Amino acid sequence: MTATELGQALRRWRDRVAPDAAGLPAGGRRRAAGLRREELALLAGISVDYVTRLEQGRAANPSVQVVEALARALRLSADERTYLFGLAGLVPPGPDMIPGYITPSVQRLLDRLAGTPVAVTDAAMTLLVTNPLYAALMGDPSSLLGFERNGVWRNFLGGPTRVRHTPEDRRAFEVGMVAELRSTAARYPADRQLLHLIAELRAGSKRFAELWDAGVVGRLEASRKTIEHPQVGLLTLDCDQLRVEEHDLHILVYSAEPGTEAAEKLELISVIGTQSLVERRPGR
Repeated sequence: MTATELGQALRRWRDRVAPDAAGLPAGGRRRAAGLRREELALLAGISVDYVTRLEQGRAANPSVQVVEALARALRLSADERTYLFGLAGLVPPGPDMIPGYITPSVQRLLDRLAGTPVAVTDAAMTLLVTNPLYAALMGDPSSLLGFERNGVWRNFLGGPTRVRHTPEDRRAFEVGMVAELRSTAARYPADRQLLHLIAELRAGSKRFAELWDAGVVGRLEASRKTIEHPQVGLLTLDCDQLRVEEHDLHILVYSAEPGTEAAEKLELISVIGTQSLVERRPGR
């Protein structure tokens, strides 16, 4: 079967991304220097079968979310991203939709922070990309799909995470998340995915509905987080949130003061990686 132009472009871009540049191990025998299909699928959060069907021209009409995820995983430039949307028969999200594009400058920053747990979310607090140390610390997010990748959804409707809050801290954290989400909703009132998320949260969480109806608005500020890792136990880290205002991205950076027990545990986690007998879903 002859591959479509979309499939050919995906294969070309996949071949040029080195695994280590994407935070993946480069070991084993490879027919090409680039990403394997399963690695692209992992980075984009879609199935290997779907990547295969796209490349072979057996799948059509990928969603905006899938195309955006592929653009991030393949580290496309702004022009290449626009071209990919065109090949998929789509128009890149406009200013009325929450941006999800990771710029090359942000990607370079992430690459330089390989020894620090880092995650990037969009303005609605949905995980876009994480590095391996974040996955090792907070739990591997690669299996999270749809709203499971959203920090507000996970904290109000999801299962347990590795983050441990005191009751007072938990209440303040919930207020901050709802306030941030309301501010985002005011900036993107026509974003259908965001409206769907808010409706699901209001229907499924009494606490969220109370806070939303109370009209809280503002920003979720940086904080210290206590995390219970299944192998090294409790560690408390600083969680700083850097904002890329032009593209409405949030960069979450976790760190420990050098020489502390938390720093030693974080170093141990970097050695352990994502291996764990008890996996819990990521917090934020």
